[in-house]
Amino acid sequence: MKYKDYYEILGVSRNETQANIKSAYRKLARKYHPDVNKEKGAAEKFKDINEAYEVLGDAEKRKRYDMLGSNWQQGADFTPPPGFEGFNFSNFSQGGSSYSSGGFSDFFSAIFGDILNAQSQKSSNAYQQFNFGGNDFSQFYSQNQGAQRKAQNAQKKENLDISQNLVLNVEDLIKNPTKSIRVNYFEPCRYCPSTKGGFCTHCAGTGLEKITKNLSVKIPKFVKEGQKIRLKNEGKADSYGNKGDLYLTIKIKDPNYTVLGDDLEKEIEILPWEAVLGTKKEIVTPQGKINITIPKNTDSAKVLRLKGLGLPKKDGSLGNLNVKIKINIPKEISKEALDLYEKLSKINS
Repeated sequence: MKYKDYYEILGVSRNETQANIKSAYRKLARKYHPDVNKEKGAAEKFKDINEAYEVLGDAEKRKRYDMLGSNWQQGADFTPPPGFEGFNFSNFSQGGSSYSSGGFSDFFSAIFGDILNAQSQKSSNAYQQFNFGGNDFSQFYSQNQGAQRKAQNAQKKENLDISQNLVLNVEDLIKNPTKSIRVNYFEPCRYCPSTKGGFCTHCAGTGLEKITKNLSVKIPKFVKEGQKIRLKNEGKADSYGNKGDLYLTIKIKDPNYTVLGDDLEKEIEILPWEAVLGTKKEIVTPQGKINITIPKNTDSAKVLRLKGLGLPKKDGSLGNLNVKIKINIPKEISKEALDLYEKLSKINS
């Protein structure tokens, strides 16, 4: 049996945080998933990535794996290190195949076979006791099992959550409509058990299938950039009936406005003579078209504040629309206009 360096597979250090391990896993999973990567060996690489995260993404499995020590090389022949002599690895070996129970490798089954067996049998005795060189390893599992299971269930629930962005424009913030969204994620393949150990064509042997859901979400009033909308039980589901939540992070993008709290800002262009002489301009606001007056001698970057044309406030009033002036020099200027500019320059020199 070959040793697998799960840290090397995910490209992280042995003292990496759980958050960074999760981030590394997500990047690699997207890169090597068979739906995306059709290169030879991608499916096998994808299996290794998922197996590595199955271990390093779980605090208890990671603790058990780290007990093997760090003096191992990826692919090296693996035999129990000192202190592990009392652990019967042969109980979980599945012959010479590289992957065994549940799509995991022999190495994984050797280290975590008890967990695999407990899950498949749905036994109330979730963890077996093993003796490592005379030391009772069951202390990590048997002591305070209720608290452990509660923590594990919370972690499983968290792992079932989904997060994605929800992009809104100014009209959405004012009208608070119901928007249709599409959610894509991966779940354990529902068809693999029916193959009885054979190759699953539905998920290409990866053990994961792509799930797509179309949902409707009501945009709350007064929502701001960065806030999250939680849709309960719209996340992933596991075989035990647990469901995660969907978290939508608000991102505000509008080609016509910049959102500044309850205020809006937009830029309008005027010509040089309009800046000097003043003029009237028709502009589009969230409440419709209006005419505004540009005062004489208006500088570029001057801001005109239009009260009550911004976003709704909690007190029932509206924010402001700030109109930022930009003086635009025409790209093509007639000879007559140039002559006038020449005269102006001489007058003001």
